Amino acid sequence: MTQVLAGQVTRSLAVVVKLGTTQTIAWASSYYLPAVLAAPIARDLDLAPTYVFAALSSALVISALLGPRVGHAIDRFGGRYLLAASNAIFVAGLLLLSVAHGAALLIAAWMTLGIGMGMGLYEAAFATLTRIYGTRARKAITGITLIAGFASTVGWPLTSWLAAEYGWREACQIWAVIHLCLALPLNLSLPRARPLDQASQPVSGANPHGERQSETFAMGVLAYMFAAASFVSSGVSAILPSMLVAFGATPAQALLAGTLVGPAQVGARLLEAGLLNRFHPLLSARLAMLMNPIGVVALIAGGSLFAPVFAVLYGAGNGIITIARGTLPLVLFGPVGFGKRVGMISLPARLTGAAAPLVLGLMVEHMGRSALWISALASVSAFIALLLLRVDPSPSRSVQVGEQHS
Repeated sequence: MTQVLAGQVTRSLAVVVKLGTTQTIAWASSYYLPAVLAAPIARDLDLAPTYVFAALSSALVISALLGPRVGHAIDRFGGRYLLAASNAIFVAGLLLLSVAHGAALLIAAWMTLGIGMGMGLYEAAFATLTRIYGTRARKAITGITLIAGFASTVGWPLTSWLAAEYGWREACQIWAVIHLCLALPLNLSLPRARPLDQASQPVSGANPHGERQSETFAMGVLAYMFAAASFVSSGVSAILPSMLVAFGATPAQALLAGTLVGPAQVGARLLEAGLLNRFHPLLSARLAMLMNPIGVVALIAGGSLFAPVFAVLYGAGNGIITIARGTLPLVLFGPVGFGKRVGMISLPARLTGAAAPLVLGLMVEHMGRSALWISALASVSAFIALLLLRVDPSPSRSVQVGEQHS
């Protein structure tokens, strides 16, 4: 029995490492690419850098619209081949970007990358894990976010080095080779999807007013919460250094505070994997939504001295919410139909994430540092929305059922 359990743990760890690696590659070569390459691409194509970021926003919109269909496909067939197909599409988009000499090919390349993002980022990975592990997918979901949380930490320096040594076009081509030679085989080596036990489906650990809530109500609450969280995450990330400078920090202090965001995300995910894993993920999500408002109050009260505090709280909240994107729908609705539900819930979040940098940027331009209060109010409203979901006293009943059938 011990040997069987040890074998299961080893196989599960292997899946987490494989999928965490492919997610790191996918994020680093798409979402995080413009942060490094926007300037050289714009300079080479004689365009404003805004064009590159607008192309990224268009890609995010495409990925959002694809989400429900991709999730439904994973529900039916599993995610192994679909994730592998996303690698092929990433390759096509990166190669197309590498030969772009004008706005038309630039847009076409990012539209292609948008399709790859819709098929190959977190939501698809979460749905794939759910088709493999059913209700026992929570720890695996946390595991891949721990690894892929280093996508920017790995991707930005590697992309910068490649662009400096060989040029931005060659950097895109090398990322394409990494997809083809590493990510594609890893995704193809994932286990096949298992049939889901229909008995584990209709469980929700949350209910309003002591009665079972409608699924539509719960999905609406989650869609709003994740949309608000995505608006805050994408918007604040885009303005963080300049915002901290507006609060009196020097550029060096702002940069130092910004470097704390990544470690805070990973630290919060470790906390979720350990201490918070024994509680309902709704508790984690509620705590996460309070971290940004607390950080904003600290920053406004203490000025630049509290810039690191704000960065840590902001990063920690982002880290936990990323995990909640997979674990909350799993525990509330069960594994059957998980992919389609997550795609529908995530659609508004991807749209607000695409619009947030522009919207918050305009707010900063007209409101100054008071714009940060907007992000705090968005987080508070999401926290209030989560209070409408009440946790069953016997937490994660769906998980317990799934484990009994595994």
